[in-house]
Amino acid sequence: MKLDQKKIDLLYQKAKDAMQNSYSPYSNFKVGAALLTKDGKIYTGTNIENASYGLSMCAERTAIFKAVSEGEKNFEALVVIGETDEPISPCGACRQVIAEFGVENIILTNLKKDLKIMTVEELLPYGFSGKDLNDQNSDNR
Repeated sequence: MKLDQKKIDLLYQKAKDAMQNSYSPYSNFKVGAALLTKDGKIYTGTNIENASYGLSMCAERTAIFKAVSEGEKNFEALVVIGETDEPISPCGACRQVIAEFGVENIILTNLKKDLKIMTVEELLPYGFSGKDLNDQNSDNR
């Protein structure tokens, strides 16, 4: 599904605003995300660090988990923003979560508003999904 510029601009601003709530005292690397559901709701997220680095949470997963915890599972778009030279790139864990929930449009950006719009397949080629588990279980019967 093609996103119109008005939606992209709104999601960009929401992600940028969310970035300001980042809790990143260790890396000082702020990231924001805005997730649009197919029925028009927007959920935002930011990165939240922890002194035990493995317990930190990325902005993308924060937004997705907030939405899913509220009963949402149908997503049209996700914008991720960071203070990077090029559009920010999600980590592998975030790519897997984005794929799990089938976000249709992933928009990677930065404070200069350079945009890279991708599909899940482009973001995570050969991704692992529940279908792989179902296929594996049916082979073992």
